[in-house]
Amino acid sequence: MQSRIRRTLPTRRSMAGLSLVELMVGITLGLLILAGLASVFANTSRSRTELERSSRQIENGRYAMEILGDDLRTAGFYGEFSVNTLAVPAALPDPCSTDPTVWAQAIRVAVQGYDAGASAPTCMPADVQPNTDIIVVRRAAGCEAGVAGCAAATSQQAFFQAAKCGTQVAATNTSYILNKNGSTFDRQLKDCATAAGMRRYFVNIYYISTNNGQGTTIPTLKRLELNDTSDGFNQVALVEGIQQMNLEYGVDYTGPVACSPDGQPDAWTADPTSFVPTGCAGSAVINWSNVVAARINILARNTEASAGYTDNKTYTLGLDASGNAVTVTSPNDNYHRHVYNTVVRLVNVSQRRELP
Repeated sequence: MQSRIRRTLPTRRSMAGLSLVELMVGITLGLLILAGLASVFANTSRSRTELERSSRQIENGRYAMEILGDDLRTAGFYGEFSVNTLAVPAALPDPCSTDPTVWAQAIRVAVQGYDAGASAPTCMPADVQPNTDIIVVRRAAGCEAGVAGCAAATSQQAFFQAAKCGTQVAATNTSYILNKNGSTFDRQLKDCATAAGMRRYFVNIYYISTNNGQGTTIPTLKRLELNDTSDGFNQVALVEGIQQMNLEYGVDYTGPVACSPDGQPDAWTADPTSFVPTGCAGSAVINWSNVVAARINILARNTEASAGYTDNKTYTLGLDASGNAVTVTSPNDNYHRHVYNTVVRLVNVSQRRELP
């Protein structure tokens, strides 16, 4: 039986492709999907960028507070030396001085500030932002030169050496040395034979600059450091985006015994230079030597502008010397801002005054 082979020919309909209308509809739908995906990607990228800017601003603000707070907590530290054995100087010392005699006079003045930059020290550079506070912190290093990872003594740097030998301690004028390295450091340990350790001496002057030190006009927290005393002070940029700084100081001038300090702040003021203690004697230098705490207020802003955002807010940064609020109004620009504040105790000053 002969098999029959049946061949199926394609019909006209099965051979037809997409019509022009169907192709255009498909392309349009694809473009709509791509546009939606592009929009989602753009929004996600923009949100991520803003989140990074915000995170950077928070990090900068907190880091600035940490730097200032840590230095203030150690203000007035001079190792084993009893600072209260020294008299308060007759006048406020010059923070810019590289004269060891002036450094010695300033030991009792652990911090010294300039409210809104008024009567600023002569060594301040031209890039100081107007109407911002300046604060000076004096102290010795927490470690002895060349010991336990502490840097070795370098020629011409400033060092403090406290005597631990009984005969030297008994004589006030030989109980310490504060001078440039290269001078005679002959204070001794308890055995009155071995040389006592030397601690690096620091004078740090904090201020807000109009630039970051790299040619960009970003407000920046900077510090002048007493480094190689043959050259005076070095300028160091610390934190970008710090726009304003206002400090208030806790002054301790009385306690359970009238006009006898006890380590606790009795009043707060933005300018101890002009502060008048209630019922007790006071002067600019006495008031600054009685500062036992500081309230730090800083305004931080993003380092980059945010498109589509306008900042016209008014920010409050504590009080001024007259008790009025210190405010900063944004100039309708495109930078996000935030205020940070904290209270720091000057441990080395306040604890020496505490009553049992």
